[in-house]
Amino acid sequence: MVIFSEDQILETRRRGRIEVICGSMFSGKTEELIRRLKRAQFAKQRVEIYKPAIDTRYSEEDVVSHDSNSIASTPIESSASILLFSSDIDVVGIDEAQFFDKGIVDVCNKLADIGTRVIIAGLDMDYKGIPFGPMPDLCAIADEVSKVHAICVRCGQLAYISHRIIKNDKRVLLGEKEEYEPLCRKCYTRVLKEYPE
Repeated sequence: MVIFSEDQILETRRRGRIEVICGSMFSGKTEELIRRLKRAQFAKQRVEIYKPAIDTRYSEEDVVSHDSNSIASTPIESSASILLFSSDIDVVGIDEAQFFDKGIVDVCNKLADIGTRVIIAGLDMDYKGIPFGPMPDLCAIADEVSKVHAICVRCGQLAYISHRIIKNDKRVLLGEKEEYEPLCRKCYTRVLKEYPE
């Protein structure tokens, strides 16, 4: 008798589902997204990956993690474009989902309803701790939510937020270690008291 794990069963049957990977910056969201997508490619599944066109930090086209792992992707301006490019696809990957319009929620539901596995990565909160863009709605409709954590650069505990370390009050500010640091809740509260915005 052969016993299959739940993962193996999900991989062998075409069942639509939505998987969300969320957390702060430097927590490994994109790394996990790439890992799952490469696994699907290895299993000979048809995979398409999308990212917002505004995210050109590492590459104009590829999805690239902070650890320099990458996978080819299609940059798009609007979530509606995903439906145009995703016919006959088994797995759709979406990176930096917080930057997409609210229509991304409907797009993901439509894809899952036709049997597509949708894997989404994004920041759950902005630098002020406010839920970011469509991420709360995506977490609500997801079949599975994985919250990953960075390590607080000040105390070594699990990070809670991507603290912006430069003066700029724009909500969307693409950046790296020069602009953001992962902090736990306690260290973030301490920083706000020491340096009120």
